[in-house]
Amino acid sequence: MNTPDLRTVEIKAFVPTRDMAVSLQFYRDLGFETPWVSDELAYLHAGGCSFLLQKFFVAEHAGNFMMHLLVEDVDAWWSHVQAQRLTERYGVRAQPPEDRPWQIRDFALTDPAGVLWRIGQNIGEPGRHA
Repeated sequence: MNTPDLRTVEIKAFVPTRDMAVSLQFYRDLGFETPWVSDELAYLHAGGCSFLLQKFFVAEHAGNFMMHLLVEDVDAWWSHVQAQRLTERYGVRAQPPEDRPWQIRDFALTDPAGVLWRIGQNIGEPGRHA
């Protein structure tokens, strides 16, 4: 019996934005690179993680959209967010890192469109996540 080759390469979310230029600069300041950008879509990545920023905005959608970025050093990312003054410059919200019962230390950050990001690192025993 022949089985098809179902190996995957990548999965990316299409993240909504109200103002493409503002959101692009926000994500660049956050630490993402933008290998290509068009009027309607941009490819952003940091390390091995990536997503597509799309020129699409529905308040209910953006306000209920969440991204999770797993990093090696959440406190370094938090320090970077503070050093870049993202909350002041972009009028976004951020909550400092906390240890969560599900073995993640993370912080919350909204983007200019209202998308909620949880940026965190694994803590506790490796491989034991709720």
